[in-house]
Amino acid sequence: MTFKREDLRNGDVRYIYHGNDGTSFPWNDTAQLNFLKEEVREAVIQKILHVAQLFPIIRFDAAMTLTRKHFQRLWFPEPGSGGAIPSRAEHGMTREEFFEKMPNEFWREVVDRINEENPDTLLIAEAFWLLEGFFVRTLGMHRVYNSAFMNMLRDEDNAKFRAVLRNTLEFDPKILKRFVNFMNNPDEETAIKQFGHGDKYFGVCAMLVTMPGLPMFGHGQIQGFHEKYGMEYKKSYWDEDINWGLLHHHERTIFPIMKKRYLFANVENFYLYDFSTGEYVNEDVFAYSNMHNNERALIIYNNKYAETKGFVKSSVGFAVKDGDDEKIIQKTLFEGLRLPEDGYCIFKDYMSGLEYIRRNKDIKEKGLYVELNAFKCLVFMEFKIVQDDEFFHYAQLYDFLGGKGVQNINDTLQDVIYQSLHDPFEKLVNKENVKTLIALRDKDIKNKLDKLKIDDFLIEVKNYTLSEKKVEPIREEIIEKLKIALSLKKHLKEYNIKEKTLDLVNEIIPNTAYQWAILLSWVYIHSLGKFKDETDYELISRSLLDQFQLLKYIQKTIEELSNEKFENTKAIDLLKVLIIHQNLLISNISEKNKALSIIKRLFSDSDTQRYLEVNRYQDILWFSADYFSKLIDWLALVTIINTIPKSEEIDEKNLKETLDILMRLKDIAKKSEYKVNEFQYLAEKEL
Repeated sequence: MTFKREDLRNGDVRYIYHGNDGTSFPWNDTAQLNFLKEEVREAVIQKILHVAQLFPIIRFDAAMTLTRKHFQRLWFPEPGSGGAIPSRAEHGMTREEFFEKMPNEFWREVVDRINEENPDTLLIAEAFWLLEGFFVRTLGMHRVYNSAFMNMLRDEDNAKFRAVLRNTLEFDPKILKRFVNFMNNPDEETAIKQFGHGDKYFGVCAMLVTMPGLPMFGHGQIQGFHEKYGMEYKKSYWDEDINWGLLHHHERTIFPIMKKRYLFANVENFYLYDFSTGEYVNEDVFAYSNMHNNERALIIYNNKYAETKGFVKSSVGFAVKDGDDEKIIQKTLFEGLRLPEDGYCIFKDYMSGLEYIRRNKDIKEKGLYVELNAFKCLVFMEFKIVQDDEFFHYAQLYDFLGGKGVQNINDTLQDVIYQSLHDPFEKLVNKENVKTLIALRDKDIKNKLDKLKIDDFLIEVKNYTLSEKKVEPIREEIIEKLKIALSLKKHLKEYNIKEKTLDLVNEIIPNTAYQWAILLSWVYIHSLGKFKDETDYELISRSLLDQFQLLKYIQKTIEELSNEKFENTKAIDLLKVLIIHQNLLISNISEKNKALSIIKRLFSDSDTQRYLEVNRYQDILWFSADYFSKLIDWLALVTIINTIPKSEEIDEKNLKETLDILMRLKDIAKKSEYKVNEFQYLAEKEL
């Protein structure tokens, strides 16, 4: 319990106590000072003031042992109490005697002196034994370790922790922002040992970074290390690998929330709610909200291995100023989030990435209904208030989702808005239809194309574009080009195209289901813009793809027909280019000017740049050799399909010239080493 001090100069021998909190062995790297002596207290304060001149933050270890209550209990116990440290009972004092020698709380004196002489210093106290509130309220400590957060959430002593929060809010909510919350510290087991690495860990971790106050991560917590690091450690002793799954999950969920700490750090708009199951308040569920300016956040966490469901509506009581006095009031979730009564709120759960929509009026009248699995945590942010339009689209979306979350609420809204358009289009471009049409190549398909029900799709396009144009001409164009695409070899033979030209064409005709899906999809959608304008219909068709969100159905079919995920994405990029530049090669200008026009228009278009993967490296613009070659072939193919219906007779010379230009562009691109500027220069020089 003590160490022997011997002064070799004069033979003086003394036995000095080690520091001790009375719970275990003494701290053998410390010597206990007698804080009943005023000169000792002043010497320590001077040392603290000196350290404050060197560092902006000071942490006081085991600060609770120097409160008057516990300093007397440990070192000068009241007569008859026995004492917490052996051999100290004989030094007992009555409370009156003790208070006479230590009239004030030591930490109160420290805080007052720091505030007066070095006010920019932040003081943090490690204080256990449920003294956190006392250190903040009475002693004025700037920040204090909140051990209740770790201990009670770990032990799932949820009712007690909610009681701590309620009592603090009823006394003074500002105390919460002085707490330092943590899941482990050097004196405790590591976070992964206490909380695991699953839903409970991340639920408590989400609370750690969304509660008012200061969140503190332990050394190695994010990496999932199991070794307990003492404060005397200079290095780790265990050879542990980083738990990359744990770390990446932090990156996906916790870190984005931490970037919003300004939203959670203060208490002016912090409200703690009861979770009502209808029959009782479930004390295992923590629900609280906060705001900063117009940003809102709502956190709901079930700290129990049990399922539950219920409503978040009414807050617990909290203290507010009422003149010179205080009063306890409550608020509803509707009031806490400052929602308008009309309209809907859309919000995102940062833990799952799902987005939700709720009717504001329902939240006001009933609260927010949620269903929670064991250790389920919801962190709702990015609240947006929306009002319905004359078509009640948000009401349809609300009914369609039925409370479920989706990855992208806007995409789902578009699905609702364009559902009557999407249904016939999905049937048109599905995998089975593609396979059926491929099987009909070079056969008599005139009557079989009627079964595609293209009219159902085109009628909806006409309705959504508010067009006065007739459906029949566009339908006939699509049907005609389907026939040509599926019987291209047969058509070209009918026009007496020479064998050499036919060989060039045969090389660019699709030979896989994946390629046919691209071509057939292009035929269906390439002329949709004509419902609005015959002149610039290519650009309008491209715009309608995004507006109507048609590409996802094409991509789904392409993915089902191909195993190359990256190529599936590139197929969609290609389709966009083929829509915009479907008539790029159809012109009467000279061969040289035509080639230069092709190059200029292609490389100035963002869709084409994306498909060709145009990029700058070492101050040189490059493009992809493989995708350029594919693009040239596809442009040739759609040019041929577009050309055949426009004339009774194919101009073989013009067709051959067009194909020759494209083949020469391939050669020049290769010679340029696929450098954009060099390609343009060589094309102008050699054509």
